[in-house]
Amino acid sequence: MSELVTGEAVALELRPARLPSRALAVLLDLVAAMAVYVAVTIALVVSTASLDEAAQTALSIAAFVLVLVGGPIAVETLSHGRSLGKMACGLRVVRDDGGPIRFRHALVRGLIGVIEILMTFGIVACIASFVSARGRRLGDVFAGTLVVRERIPVTRTGFVPPPPPWLAGRFSGLDLSAVPDGLWLAVRQYLTRMQQLDPQVGWSMAERLASDLAGRTGAPVPQDVPPAAYLAAVVQERQAREARRAFGNDVAQATASASASASVAAPAPAPAPAPAPAPATNGPVGTGEAPAAGNAQAAGSTPAGSAPPVRAPEVVSEPSGGERRPAQSPAASAGERPGTGFVPPA
Repeated sequence: MSELVTGEAVALELRPARLPSRALAVLLDLVAAMAVYVAVTIALVVSTASLDEAAQTALSIAAFVLVLVGGPIAVETLSHGRSLGKMACGLRVVRDDGGPIRFRHALVRGLIGVIEILMTFGIVACIASFVSARGRRLGDVFAGTLVVRERIPVTRTGFVPPPPPWLAGRFSGLDLSAVPDGLWLAVRQYLTRMQQLDPQVGWSMAERLASDLAGRTGAPVPQDVPPAAYLAAVVQERQAREARRAFGNDVAQATASASASASVAAPAPAPAPAPAPAPATNGPVGTGEAPAAGNAQAAGSTPAGSAPPVRAPEVVSEPSGGERRPAQSPAASAGERPGTGFVPPA
């Protein structure tokens, strides 16, 4: 990657084209130019058969200069540095400051290219490209140009898993200004690939990254937070701050809510069911005696000072006329529901 500075003091990161891709582009351009030159030569021979030998030689030289020298210059000028071979290889000729080339740049490159490419079969151009740090030949050096790659392979970035919901907003007070970009990149790469790593290796990497991140922020890693969850929570806090700074608080809150929803949707261990309430008894408290049979049948009169009787279960008949079943009371149904208590992380 080459960093170019424009006239407005803007740094441009461009990827210079290397010798293999440039050689392939030049080869394609030469094949196309030679095909056009052969076609023009055949047309001139047929049309100038009645002329003398000197006129035919002059026309042949003019055709050579126009097709093999003027043709590439005109194509690069009109296409702003993209010839047929360069378009096929994803290359472009630009100025040293990153701007598009003009006629004078293409003219200098074309004239010097006759010497270092056509007359020396590309040997001088190959040597100059090997010596140059940015792969430039002599024509590029004298013209002040550079051949760069336009099509850069795009790598698929993995999904950064969100932190657990119980860590939302816990690290909002951290100072993240001292964390370098290289450390952020390493943390993101670990979070996107931690499922592919060996558990022991992943745990050691998470501990090392968490210690480096804690050293930059000035706050130690909490003891009750796993290293991977700590890294994910700090990355989410940085993303929320960038969104808040760029788009306002509403977008940042929406981003945090989406991350929290994704965390809730992740698989978590099922909570333990709440214990069912003890069944009511009619006997004296603490005696352990079973309720009397008469109490279950007495539906109305209850003597004063005695325990309230147990209501008889209501009988609900099935619509199909099948077997009847007792209806469950709301208290029993509530007692059989699983609890929703928070389960602390391991």
